[in-house]
Amino acid sequence: MNVYESFFHIRAIVLDIDGVCTDNTILVTDHGEFLRSMNVKDGLAIKKSIQSGFRMAVISGGRSEGTRKRFELLGIDEIHLGIEHKMIVLENLLKKWNLSMDQVAYMGDDLTDLEILQKAGLAACPQDAVPEVLKISHYISPYAGGKACVRDLIEKILQAQGAW
Repeated sequence: MNVYESFFHIRAIVLDIDGVCTDNTILVTDHGEFLRSMNVKDGLAIKKSIQSGFRMAVISGGRSEGTRKRFELLGIDEIHLGIEHKMIVLENLLKKWNLSMDQVAYMGDDLTDLEILQKAGLAACPQDAVPEVLKISHYISPYAGGKACVRDLIEKILQAQGAW
């Protein structure tokens, strides 16, 4: 099966945050707050995928409450922050959603994403992911993390399924 055929089987889209939804930059204020930048185009695509009936989740090792608020506003119910073992969270979500791993598109960019990427039905990454992730990804977005790579992936999936 080629990568574009796998777009037809996706029912859930799961994302890492830093390096995927953000550009890996963390701004630190004088008060010690950490600020991240997210792409508005990614947000619109996330909303559209939820409206089209796709399951959506974010799983991140980071703990930013600002990112939690952003994803809540976009309509994501499954927001898991401060996660050390992402696969455990995803396995629980799959049970809850009654889905299998081959129905999941996962987008990650770094070593902490390798376990899920190796098992996901569609392993995706931004073009600036680390070499180990690039090597095993089925789909590499032409966009960098935080620069609409999420939008790119979601568009491809929804277009393949006639939902864009």
